[in-house]
Amino acid sequence: MNSTSRPVTAWWFTDGKPGHENQTLGLLAALRERVPVDEFTMHTGECRKGLLACITGHDPFGEAIPDPDLIFGAGHATHLPMLNARRIRGGRVVVLMKPTLPGAWFDLCVIPAHDHPRHADNVLVTQGVLNRIRRSDHLDAGRGLVLVGGPSPHVRWSSERVVAQIRAVLAASPGIRWTLATSRRTPDGFLEQLAADAGERLVLVAADQTTPDWLPQQLAVAATVWVSADSVSMIYEALGSGAAVGLLSVPCRKSGDRLRKGIDRLLQARRLTDFGRWQAGSALHRQTDVLDEAGRCADWIVSAWLGGR
Repeated sequence: MNSTSRPVTAWWFTDGKPGHENQTLGLLAALRERVPVDEFTMHTGECRKGLLACITGHDPFGEAIPDPDLIFGAGHATHLPMLNARRIRGGRVVVLMKPTLPGAWFDLCVIPAHDHPRHADNVLVTQGVLNRIRRSDHLDAGRGLVLVGGPSPHVRWSSERVVAQIRAVLAASPGIRWTLATSRRTPDGFLEQLAADAGERLVLVAADQTTPDWLPQQLAVAATVWVSADSVSMIYEALGSGAAVGLLSVPCRKSGDRLRKGIDRLLQARRLTDFGRWQAGSALHRQTDVLDEAGRCADWIVSAWLGGR
């Protein structure tokens, strides 16, 4: 599709939601490691959306930039704008989720296994959603990170239970300096329960104190990471860094929960160590084959569409 004399032109569509952007930026970062890429960001709120633009084949948005080779996006609001861009300007569309529109309309659908995608030639099934985390060669055995989620429809959350597990981890690792971060779901008052433990060995960081680059920076140096079991996206981010990853126990509301099944597969593959097994004497261990789903997707695109260059 491209002459090797010029970079790949990538348009990526965003609905402004950090979780969706994280997926797209992760794939773009992996693609840049393999081929030169010129990126152009398209905000769905600025482009003419909907069926009318697709039917008429007219949308002036993006006229001043090169035609795309690849069009990326995550989030339902990006679907029609991406299809419209392909209709008018060409390129191939990669959707990073299970689309609500027919999957055959897209050139590639990158879908997590927990969404149970149907088999198709244009479907690439991943372990978890893609993210921006890349394997780090600078992990510090003296640095640890704790990532805490919060209540959700899938789990029976108990702040007291999670705090007790964190204190057990702290007590068992006197040589590690820990940073603990909450998420937007973490209940009010959670950090106050750990305030007495804070000091040189434990730094507490509220979700609203972080930036989009904060977590990638922390995962680039922390050799040990504990994540609460409700935080599926953060589990996969931690695994992407190459750290040894432990799982703080948070019971599921339903047996056979689709997200829990994915975590169980990671436990069976020994990519994770749950708190109960760790407390019984099982050590956390780093992976020799670090999970890199963004890289695998980028490899597929380069091999199938870019002549393997």
